[in-house]
This record gives sequence, C-alpha cells and structure tokens, in this order.
Amino acid sequence: MVGMGNGRRIGGISISLLSCNCNSNNYLVFPSSVKLKSAAVFGVSLPNPNPWAGVAVFTTFPFRAANDSKNKKVAKAKATSARVGVGMGLVKEKRRTRSNKDYDYESIIQQQQSSHIPVMLGEVLDVFSSSRTITSFVDCTLGAAGHSSAIIRAHPELKLHIGVDVDPSALAKARAHLNSLLHGQAHPHLKTHTFAKNFRHIKSVLGQIDENILCSGVDAILMDLGMSSMQVNNPERGFSVLGDGPLDMRMDPQASLKAEDILNSWPDAEVGRVLREYGEESNWHLLQNKIVQARLRGGLHSTGELVDLIQSVTPGMRGRRQGWIKTATRVFQALRIAVNDELKTLESSLHACFDCLAPGGRLGVISFHSLEDRIVKQTFLSIIDHNREDAEGNEEELRNIRDDNINETWIRQIIQGWNGKILTKRPITPSAEEERLNCRCRSAKLRVIQKI
Repeated sequence: MVGMGNGRRIGGISISLLSCNCNSNNYLVFPSSVKLKSAAVFGVSLPNPNPWAGVAVFTTFPFRAANDSKNKKVAKAKATSARVGVGMGLVKEKRRTRSNKDYDYESIIQQQQSSHIPVMLGEVLDVFSSSRTITSFVDCTLGAAGHSSAIIRAHPELKLHIGVDVDPSALAKARAHLNSLLHGQAHPHLKTHTFAKNFRHIKSVLGQIDENILCSGVDAILMDLGMSSMQVNNPERGFSVLGDGPLDMRMDPQASLKAEDILNSWPDAEVGRVLREYGEESNWHLLQNKIVQARLRGGLHSTGELVDLIQSVTPGMRGRRQGWIKTATRVFQALRIAVNDELKTLESSLHACFDCLAPGGRLGVISFHSLEDRIVKQTFLSIIDHNREDAEGNEEELRNIRDDNINETWIRQIIQGWNGKILTKRPITPSAEEERLNCRCRSAKLRVIQKI
C-alpha cells in the first residue's frame, strides 16, 4: 500500500487517498499507524490476477501514543490493524457467541398451537440434550409451552414436568397445548403440573408436589424472561408501543400496581429514577418533566397518550430508525420492570432455582436486555464462588467433572467453580437465520449454569 499525498483536512477530519491492493482473502489491510473512521473502495479492472486492485478513500483521525502503561494498552487497542471487506465499510465485530444451529422455522411453526414462536429452541434442546437423561424438568416461564413441548418430545424418559407462569391466560393456553401433546403420546409415566405463580416461588411449588424433590433436586430448569407474542399483540395488556390500550403492563392481572399509577401518582424523582435505571434512557429528565406537566392536564391514561408525549419530545429520526420508537421502547421497558418488580425478583429466583437443581442439573436463562443479562451473569458468578470454603478436599471429584461436557460442541468456554460451573462464559445469541425469520429474538442471550 503506497500513500498518495498527506491528505486534506475538511471540517476537522483528515481525508486520505491511497493506492492499494487486496490480500489473498480479498480484504484491505490498513497499517496500524492509521486510525480509520470510515472507508470506501473503488474497484478498477486491471490486467492483474487480483481484480479488486483499485483505490481506497477513507477518513482518519489522529491519536497520540501513550506514555504510561494504562494509556499504552488503549493506544495499542486503537492501533490494531483493521480489515475492511471489499465494497463495504468498517465492520465492528460483536463480542458474542452466535449460535451456528440450523433453524428449522417451518417445523417449529407446525409444532406450535399459538402465534408465539419459542426463542432459541434448538439451542435450548442442545443445553438439555437427548444425550443427557432428564427425568424432571421445570419451565419457570411456561407461556404457550413452546419450549416445554419440545423438551417432552425429546425426552421420552421424562417422568415429571412442572410449568409455572404468572399470567393465567398464557397458562390456560399452555395447559391445552400440553394436554393435546400428551394425548396418545408415548409418555405413560409422565406427570405434568402447572401453577399460576411467579417463579420466585419455585421452592414452595416443588414442596407442594413432593417435599422429597427439594432434597433430591430436579435435572433441568429453564427461564425465558421475554414477553410472549400473545402479550405484546394484545393492546389491552398495555405492553406494545404500537397499539393503543390502557396503561396496565401487569404480568399478573391480580396485582394492584399499574403503569398508570406510576405515571400519575409516584413522586417526580421516582418516575425519573425508573426511566433512568430501568430504561437506561438518556433523555429521562425531560421526559420526567413532561410526565409531571401532563398530570396538570388530567394525567396519562392510555399507551397512545404516552406515545404522543414521547413523540413530542423526541427527534423524528435518529440514523435509520425512528428515534421515538427507540425511546418509547425504553420507557415501556422501564415501566414494565417497575410494575412487576422484575429485577429484584430475578436475582433471588436465580439463587432459588440453583438450590433446586440435582447434582449435574442445569439452569438455562434467556434474557432480552442488558439489565437482565447483567444480573444473570453476576448472579451466576456469585453462585459458583459462594461455597468455595465448603469444597476443600474435593479436588478429585472436581477433576472428573471437568470432562463431562467434552462431546457438547455448543460449549465454548467454561468458568469452573466449587459448587457449579458456568457453561457459557459468553452468552449464546440466536443464529443469523433465526434473527432474519423472527425479529423479536434479536436481543436474546442464553446463559447456562450446571450444579456440581
């Protein structure tokens, strides 16, 4: 790569023009001394074995070499060579483990009896794979029983299935689906139990079935923290930013607190805290003031009124998507979390679920936003270190357990603890094909922990 000129500065940005050739993999390789902000490639047909010889035009911005050790690390990271695909801009690699599981959309649709499509179904089946004997399974978020029905089909040895959901309408659909599945199926020894309760009550649910289960533990537990399509598509529930309905947002219709109560009755500072902490909304203060002003005009009583307020204070366009939709999504998320006390419930429930596992049992959790995923990650790390002092002298047992998962290709990196091990150092995310066919899965992250 040979430079042509020193570049010109336009509006504070350095513009450079370089003559370049692609490497053997058809990538442009820029030197580490150049910090790229954007790039474009113009192919030129030349009598050359590589047809992509041409000119690269890109913008740069300077950076200073650091003197102290801390800044040297930052400078080194910034100076790493960037590889740009031909004809494309710079691509930033996401730090995640994307699933490479084949996504059979048609087969999944045929097996469901509702509009809800279970997220990362193939990956969940891998976690609780048919190569592992599972005699007891708990679905803490039963929903339409999409995951549960697939587990039942994959494990004919299953003897106990327990489904828990706080939403009675979802529970009714799940019961109908399970009854239809079990009718005529080869599961003569399978017992199913469903409960209209929050998953934080998992210990009392198991004790209600058989107190011995609390001592022996169960083989597999799943938590899918996302909302079902049935809930989102029903404007009367108040979860959707696109449908006009009451400001409800209760997962449990028997609960007393509604989103309308928060917006119209809670102190100003508490409303701001909810938007800031639960919605991670940068424009929270302006929204807080507008909500308080709306109270003087009678308050907010429908999702449509709340969306109108958000649109009035949000720029119409940010990048390629409508800015108000992003803001409204964060505001609705914040209110839903506050109404259902989701984050506090989640942390305590993760500890309770792990306690209910049998040795070798697994807990899988699918989260859908950074607040949930952060809690799952930190709680898993806390769990595997919690009883370290109680495990002294068990080195031989620990050594044998390390090789248990050698044949499970979905496991990339393991974090080993004394009473458990995290099988997903980085969360697994949906395959590109699933994201394309089911856009509601795009933010899903699956983390798994196994008890020793």
